[in-house]
Amino acid sequence: MARPGDQIYFAFGEVRHRRLHPREHAFKYQAWFVRAPLTALETRSGDWLFGINRRSLLSLQAKDHGDGGAIRPWINDLLASAGLHADGEIWLHAFARVLGYAFKPVSFWYCHRADGALVAVIAEVHNTFGERHVYLLADPQGEPLKAGAELRANKSFHVSPFCAVQGGYRFRFITRADRAVARIDYDDANGPLLLTSLSGAFEPAGLAQRLRALLGFPLFSAAVIARIHWHALRLWLARVPFHRKPEAPDTILTRGSP
Repeated sequence: MARPGDQIYFAFGEVRHRRLHPREHAFKYQAWFVRAPLTALETRSGDWLFGINRRSLLSLQAKDHGDGGAIRPWINDLLASAGLHADGEIWLHAFARVLGYAFKPVSFWYCHRADGALVAVIAEVHNTFGERHVYLLADPQGEPLKAGAELRANKSFHVSPFCAVQGGYRFRFITRADRAVARIDYDDANGPLLLTSLSGAFEPAGLAQRLRALLGFPLFSAAVIARIHWHALRLWLARVPFHRKPEAPDTILTRGSP
């Protein structure tokens, strides 16, 4: 049985966000996320400080991802729908639960072949209305994805009331042995609107790293929600156009490609 720390990493870094128009608005803050193989999410292990699928001060819960059932069949079905197959390791990069609470604006599943080539990235997006959507990013012919290559997908899901559901995203991913960067830029009809990124340096999830995450970010999950509403208030006071929430799309899946 896998134990937290066996092939599990904490990544300490930052979130960056910049709006370009009609009012410029930018912020960055320190953040951390977990890098874990899918095999770890299929266990129940850990202790009171950090656990997998158990009550701990810090935890990863499989039920927070996918469709609420077993994750591997869910991922396999998504990949099969696009004619893809990942027979290698699948890695999750996601915010953890802190003190039992989680809000995960976006989580990434990196799907590899047995030879280590990256064949797809699944981006799971949650909004503050309790809805979720999935962007499946892959080459239509199943060719490996190059590090830093631009992947595009139409925007299909409401996230912010200060952005309409139109236009598209540009994704870039770079993952090395010691560090990962995920960049998501959003373009509307007027061109680039939002530039965002999540980055972090990997450290094995040992005792020191778990204490650093807990003591350095004791209210991290709650702070994510608080920051979302704080910056929304600032945009509203700046009279940035407000868009009411539309109906959720008929399908939770949007496909993207280079």
